[in-house]
Amino acid sequence: MIATAEEFRSALAAFRAEASLGVLDTGRYRMRYFSWGSGPPVVFIHGMADTARAFLMVMHRITPRFTCVGYELPDGLTDGSRLARYTYANYTADLLALLDHLKFLQAAVVGSSFGSTIALAALAAAPARFTHGVLQNGFAHRPLTRWQRQLARSARFWPGWFADWPEIHRAVMWRVERATLSALPPPVADDFVANGARTPIRASALRSLAIHRTDLRPLLPTIRTPMLLLTGDRDPLVPPSCAAALERGLPSVRRIEFANCGHYPQYTHPVPMAEAIGTFLTEAHP
Repeated sequence: MIATAEEFRSALAAFRAEASLGVLDTGRYRMRYFSWGSGPPVVFIHGMADTARAFLMVMHRITPRFTCVGYELPDGLTDGSRLARYTYANYTADLLALLDHLKFLQAAVVGSSFGSTIALAALAAAPARFTHGVLQNGFAHRPLTRWQRQLARSARFWPGWFADWPEIHRAVMWRVERATLSALPPPVADDFVANGARTPIRASALRSLAIHRTDLRPLLPTIRTPMLLLTGDRDPLVPPSCAAALERGLPSVRRIEFANCGHYPQYTHPVPMAEAIGTFLTEAHP
């Protein structure tokens, strides 16, 4: 079920031909977003070092039935945001501002990794605005190790993007996600690396520190929205205990684990990920 080069090219061509692009001033930053497809809205939130276009192959599979929306999180460098002061209340307010701007009374939300924490915070703060929640390799509590904290605290002051250090960035990606990259065809692997390289180093550090100091587990029992957990059996970044904590805490939840899958099923397993999301969103839930 690994993604193919043709699948990636087809999704990218359809996106370029069909998606509508926009910019929204949320009052905290200039949000770049896109809307693609028709039907009930599904908002995708990307991870710590990724971009909204990471989900194109997944979106391409469900745009005949759903309106897929992707947006860029504040980066503190190009969009006017004061990222060092950002809280989860700010992230939630940005997401709700996007729903209001697009005139969506309700939407489903898909949060990937760091994006899953934003989805959880929004689901807890404004449950009436969301019909379903999908957490892809998500977590409610993921403290950093000592050396990760030290690195993130130092990197808060580093200028530029990961793209400014292409060889180092690619080497780190290969070290962390060798199984993913070695399985992908070259166009998809290149897009995977390029999307991460578009992240400012400082933004990645600040998002990492936000993850470290956040514990959303007390909020989980209050989230009554139907929830779907998507995990990979070879995820090197989020341990199984994180998914177990979500399963214990969320009142209405199911879990699907993809075989031979790392941290990024949107790149490696777009077909089963799209099928899982599409099925979940069309099922009847109590």
